[in-house]
Amino acid sequence: MSVPLEDYALIGDTETVALVSRWGSIDWLCLPRFDAPACFAALLGDESNGQWLLAPVGTVHAVSRRYRPGTLVLETVLGDEQGGQVRIVDAMPPRGQQRGHNPDIVRVVEGISGRVTMRMCLTIRFDYGSVVPWVTRMAAATLHAVAGPDAVTLTTPVEVHGEGMTTVAEFEVEAGDRVPFVLTWHPSHEPAPAPVDAQTAVDDTTRWWQGWSQQQTYRGPWQEAVERSLITLKALTYGPTGGIVAAPTTSLPEHVGGSRNWDYRFVWLRDATFTLQALMLAGYRNEALAWRDWLLRAVAGDPATLQIMYGIAGERRLTESELPWLPGYENSTPVRVGNGAFDQVQIDVYGEVMDALHYARRTGMDPSEAAWSLQRALMTHLETHWSTQDHGIWEMRGPKHVFTHSRVMAWVAFDRAVRAVEVSGLSGPVDRWRRLRDEVHAEVLRDGFDAERNTFTQAYGSPGLDASLLLIPQVGFLPADDPRVRGTVEAVERELGLGDGLLLRYDTAESPDGLPPGEGAFLLCSYWLIDALAMIGRRDDARRVFERLLEIRNDVGLLAEEYDPRTGRMLGNFPQAFSHLGLVASAHNLGTGLGPAAERGQPS
Repeated sequence: MSVPLEDYALIGDTETVALVSRWGSIDWLCLPRFDAPACFAALLGDESNGQWLLAPVGTVHAVSRRYRPGTLVLETVLGDEQGGQVRIVDAMPPRGQQRGHNPDIVRVVEGISGRVTMRMCLTIRFDYGSVVPWVTRMAAATLHAVAGPDAVTLTTPVEVHGEGMTTVAEFEVEAGDRVPFVLTWHPSHEPAPAPVDAQTAVDDTTRWWQGWSQQQTYRGPWQEAVERSLITLKALTYGPTGGIVAAPTTSLPEHVGGSRNWDYRFVWLRDATFTLQALMLAGYRNEALAWRDWLLRAVAGDPATLQIMYGIAGERRLTESELPWLPGYENSTPVRVGNGAFDQVQIDVYGEVMDALHYARRTGMDPSEAAWSLQRALMTHLETHWSTQDHGIWEMRGPKHVFTHSRVMAWVAFDRAVRAVEVSGLSGPVDRWRRLRDEVHAEVLRDGFDAERNTFTQAYGSPGLDASLLLIPQVGFLPADDPRVRGTVEAVERELGLGDGLLLRYDTAESPDGLPPGEGAFLLCSYWLIDALAMIGRRDDARRVFERLLEIRNDVGLLAEEYDPRTGRMLGNFPQAFSHLGLVASAHNLGTGLGPAAERGQPS
């Protein structure tokens, strides 16, 4: 039985993260960056695929945990059979000039009460659990493990020894004791860096995160939840480039035992406007600028080759492959690395890019001639390709269709181009763009709307619905008081709802997508519902749904991609940037009425 996703917490250093279970094991870690092969992959198998466990010997009788306020420094309190307690402090110091780009994981075991016998088991398996390293002792470290391009050192005062291809130790901790462990990665062709002092590293990491958190400007009724989501988004940001991964994991299933298992360690263009708005609203202008600049670099080039996603540094070739030696989370196979959807046609991304750069210009993010030249090139391509069938926002792996959301986002692209000329004074063929904007608008109203049911539909000629239709008022395609908007919101709520405001993206049985049916409620869609309900005047209902989503978070405030209300379990990759972006946006929409839902479609 795998560890439930809600039992995991996150630590990170602004270039990669680790997942730590409430039982003291690190089960997922990719070094030195998010998309590198994992050296701890127990998340997708078992301890033999790589894990680092620190826990009392025998049965653990009590567990509690928290993040230090305003930080990503995790504290887990574990109790043993005799009533003794220890605290495990886990941190990854942010990389910088002092450490270069050698990531460290710092773990400190602190005695709280009694005498607790602890066990450490360190199983290093490079390349997603498939490569057993050669382990030796070094003068400056307890051990050194190397295989191919990767090497790690473990530094600790505890005596360790090998046992069945694993490094193990037992030691006792009393009240007041502090026992440190530091694991450091470095390229195998370079010398191992000098070890850090564990306690100093934890203290410095605490101060760094608290200093970052104090910059946020949200003041409202959900302060703690918004702060935790913003910290999570920062943790999912690849510091050197500003790109934000959708999630730091791969192949966590949308349906346990199924095949909807994808690699999310990449950056999606559809997140662009949501991300910029969330960061700017929260006061993180530098992070917003870094994201905007990542976006400009990633999409530069031939507009015909615009992709829906890129690597964290803007890489384009994200070839998908399978790892047959990993059994998958609760036997959900295949385990995939890379994402084959990278070369799909998705017309909506042109709208996302144009909308994001329009928002950046409105908020004074250093407009540039180069950025507008790129946007004009994108629009030249879209002028002759907006009517192309595509795979839609959800990356359907079946046949292409004319998706209503894709057409709406094509309208957004032309609309933002028109505004750039009319409002910002930039040059471009505004009459042509205005004519195309009107043409797309008329087509969507004619072919994407079911008048009998008073709702827009997922695709032209299809009766199915799609939660992305909730964005129609938010992007300004129609005003929120239009009866067609209210009809669509109510239809999505009724036909895709699972109760308490939880929504499916679409019905996987009625809208075949090339995969076996079945998945959980997609949490971002519930945040879209919150925003749509607020916009049509149902603010009390919106608030109730928001409060329900707060209850779904795990004990340290994290959200996965999806949730199964029948079993009460999180599903999909974890933690999910989109879910936390939705929380931040909806908190602003409900708290002030001036959040993204109210402003995205405004004319200036």
